Amino acid sequence: MQQILLFSGTSEGRQLAEILSRHDIEVTVCVATEYGQEVMDESGAAKIRIGRMNQAEMEALIGAADWAEVIDATHPYAREVTENIKNACKNQNREVLRLLRGSCKQLEDSNIHYVDSAKEAAAYLNETEGNIFLTTGSKELPIYMEQIQDKTRIFARILPGTEELEKCHGLGLKGRQIICMQGPFSEELNYVMMKEVKADWLVTKETSKAGGYQEKLCAAARAGTRAIVIKRPEESGYSMEEILKRFQISIENDRWERENHKEKRAEGAKVKLNKPQISLIGIGMGNPETLTIEAYECIKEAELLVGAKRMLESLPEELRREKTEFVCYNAPEIISYIQNHPQYEKTAILFSGDVGFYSGAGEMAEQLKNLNLQNEFSYQIKIVCGISSVVYFASRLGISWKDMRLMSLHGRKQNVIGALRQQEKVFTLTSGAESVRNLSRELIQHNMEDVRICLGRQLGSREEEIQEGTAAEFKDYKEEGLCVLILVNEKAAEAFITHGIPDEAFLRDKVPMTKEEVRSISLSKLQLRKDSVVYDIGAGTGSISVECAKAAADGSVYAVEKKPEACKLIEKNKYKLAGSNLYVIRGEAPAALADLPIPTHVFIGGSGGKLEEILNTLWEKNPKVRVVLNAISLETVTEVINLIKKYEFSYKEIVLVNVSKAKEVGNYQMMMGQNPVYVVTLQQ
Repeated sequence: MQQILLFSGTSEGRQLAEILSRHDIEVTVCVATEYGQEVMDESGAAKIRIGRMNQAEMEALIGAADWAEVIDATHPYAREVTENIKNACKNQNREVLRLLRGSCKQLEDSNIHYVDSAKEAAAYLNETEGNIFLTTGSKELPIYMEQIQDKTRIFARILPGTEELEKCHGLGLKGRQIICMQGPFSEELNYVMMKEVKADWLVTKETSKAGGYQEKLCAAARAGTRAIVIKRPEESGYSMEEILKRFQISIENDRWERENHKEKRAEGAKVKLNKPQISLIGIGMGNPETLTIEAYECIKEAELLVGAKRMLESLPEELRREKTEFVCYNAPEIISYIQNHPQYEKTAILFSGDVGFYSGAGEMAEQLKNLNLQNEFSYQIKIVCGISSVVYFASRLGISWKDMRLMSLHGRKQNVIGALRQQEKVFTLTSGAESVRNLSRELIQHNMEDVRICLGRQLGSREEEIQEGTAAEFKDYKEEGLCVLILVNEKAAEAFITHGIPDEAFLRDKVPMTKEEVRSISLSKLQLRKDSVVYDIGAGTGSISVECAKAAADGSVYAVEKKPEACKLIEKNKYKLAGSNLYVIRGEAPAALADLPIPTHVFIGGSGGKLEEILNTLWEKNPKVRVVLNAISLETVTEVINLIKKYEFSYKEIVLVNVSKAKEVGNYQMMMGQNPVYVVTLQQ
């Protein structure tokens, strides 16, 4: 069995002794006081040696056994002890492993004064007035008693040991100036003590989480007490994980050992390990008031906080104390970091608003689930909802959001104009001032100046700003920040949702147009979905394009036309009748199709004699694309029949459409026939 000699004086030393003992490594722990023994008794270490040692005594102990490792886990401020251990090991030709404590965050605060030593702190305090609350123990108390002239100012908090108490009395401190208590101390208890002794000054060391450093500083801020912080000495050494690796122990393995009793391991039984918990948390609008109680508790319990910088900084200080923070919002990087830092049993990943509303939480949860499938050692995933921006903004405006269409222009493109033609209320996230300007100008282009815009900027923050107005009033908007919009179109109820726009509604000039009845039949044969990607080849006036854009409001439509005058006409009809998901492509098919997205549906109104070439190009992009074409001439019909014979189709259909419309001639209504049109549907 391996034997380890551990000089301890910190909670990290106790933790290390616990872990090593669980892995059947015999640990001899050296502590200076009986109090140290009480603390170490909790570790389960096999042997505990009590009493202070000089260098010679340490050297004798190190040479008395064949230790596998000698580890120094004494307090960072115990410089003399560390130096003695180092020299004793050197004289015995032994390496010493210095265990480093967890890092702490140095705060920038005008009420905190940093010094390098107790001597410097005492000299500084001697030039001040007001009571002093010393929380640095009894060891350096003589320095303060010697340098501070008015001894009645000093109130010392020490460990409840006889030796410490006798030292205080020997230095001249009275009973009311001595507080004997064992930590750790909460913020509230620190606050009460400072108020009780009327402390103007707090003296503390820059310690780790276990030392209660943040609790003391926060209590001091509440009590109006200024702080003197003795900076931690700079030193080199090894982290807990690095030392454990020398014994081939990982934090993950240690969790398993902790959950399995020795008698069960001897029987070969296995107890299921408590999985590390990863919470995906919606933090609302980014201020404490919109943080749910469940989210607050999850963040409070977490050891690791992950999120964008602004999200971490939005948390109350009491939730960030002595936690490790990883500033990142990229899912793969976050997962990689979590895998490489298995020591954290509870991790909180922060997302703005609600995790279910245009949030990266969905992607993160999916990747974590995939990770669980790939690994035997997996994570418990917890989803914690938050207050979304739509809920918050609607409440601020005093309106309901149940009948809103929810959309986003933040890092994506959606057809807000098309949605607004059919829905009275549309909520959308934006990418900032530029998004607001662009959308306002689009509303003007589409003759929707009457739409009312409600803008919420920096919601939930001190800079929160809510404005209402028209597109004209927001087309030059310049205020940067996080913006959301609620758009209200009272005319939306007048819009019809089926295809069938009257021919008279289109601007036409002398450009050919697919007539209303044939257009309706052709659109029904296309069988569009709301997210279809449509080509309209030989678009003419754009009547088919406009109808498709309205039907596939969440998709996109590309009107391909070679004639310049027709392209201009399509643009006009787009702004008059359609939405922002209609794009005019000037060019001739099939060459003009090369750079377009993969289509799901295609309408061909004119092929210029290149029908087969066009179809082959379409099939290369998507073999399952659904194609509907109109043919008037018998030559085109013949070409279609030949193609049907040449290629295999899973679906093929030819419909002849004859339409007659009544026309008033004198006192009579005469039926006037239109050109017969063949409507052809093809799908491989």
